[in-house]
Amino acid sequence: MMNIRAAIQKIFAQEDINFLLTNRIPRQAATHFMGWFSRIKHPWVRDLSIATWRLFTQLDLSEAKKQTFDSLHDCFIRELQPGARPVDHDKRLMTSPCDAIVGACGHIVNGQVFQAKGFPYTLSDLFGHETDTSQWQDGQYVTLRLTSAMYHRFHAPYEGVMKKVTYIAGDTWNVNPIALKRIEKLFCKNERALLAMQIGAENYPVALVPVAAILVASIRLHGINTLFHSGWRGQNVFNCHSEFTKGQELGWFEHGSTILVFAPKGFTLAEQIFPGQHIKMGEPLMHFPARKSVSHRSDNQDAQVSRDGLS
Repeated sequence: MMNIRAAIQKIFAQEDINFLLTNRIPRQAATHFMGWFSRIKHPWVRDLSIATWRLFTQLDLSEAKKQTFDSLHDCFIRELQPGARPVDHDKRLMTSPCDAIVGACGHIVNGQVFQAKGFPYTLSDLFGHETDTSQWQDGQYVTLRLTSAMYHRFHAPYEGVMKKVTYIAGDTWNVNPIALKRIEKLFCKNERALLAMQIGAENYPVALVPVAAILVASIRLHGINTLFHSGWRGQNVFNCHSEFTKGQELGWFEHGSTILVFAPKGFTLAEQIFPGQHIKMGEPLMHFPARKSVSHRSDNQDAQVSRDGLS
């Protein structure tokens, strides 16, 4: 089994083959099929599917709340045992909303950020041109990539309220590093949802943007009790007033993808946030602005510009 797994993973490690097999296929049809197939509640189908999944990933279910699943889908959206993800309750810290590998991150300059080195995109392209993005000017952003084997639920990075959800229908390109280096403005092409939040006593505007991908184009949000999927069209706006506490579950990907986090001017990245770093839900992501003043950039912020390839 280990030799088979190693051989498969070696094949997928080759960039041209990986890109071909995960993108140059009928992406929407494959996604629809996977959505149907993963929900089949039959022991043979479930067991064979999970066994196949293990050939491609380092799937660890030891932290799962339950050890027997109804289907492949049930395993994908699994809950964890109580206490499996301790939340850092430091009042001056915003925590990671999910388990992830950190991608591009750093300073937002002139409304522009990066998906990979040399591949910029604008907040307007991502959020939709009708959304006012000025509140994140000179702020910070982090790209959080969830692999298929990871825990796929996402949580509130701080206490606050979700005021609006903007769902934008789109494509289902793979969002792994190989595709991010080849497809310009990939996040702006894929299905995504903008979760507009206000956090803390200061009501800082923070945005979480779950981005779907091939085989994973479904996003469930508790705040509006809606499942977004590839059957939706265009841009849809939902006003709401969903209050949450730090670490509270907000929703989940039906399979997993990427979450982009945007914070306003004055926030700084936590010391351990660099591309390639593994992080778990509840661990430090960003520091709140200094209490004295947020009108000037700190030396720490200047140092972070290099993280997203701007220097």
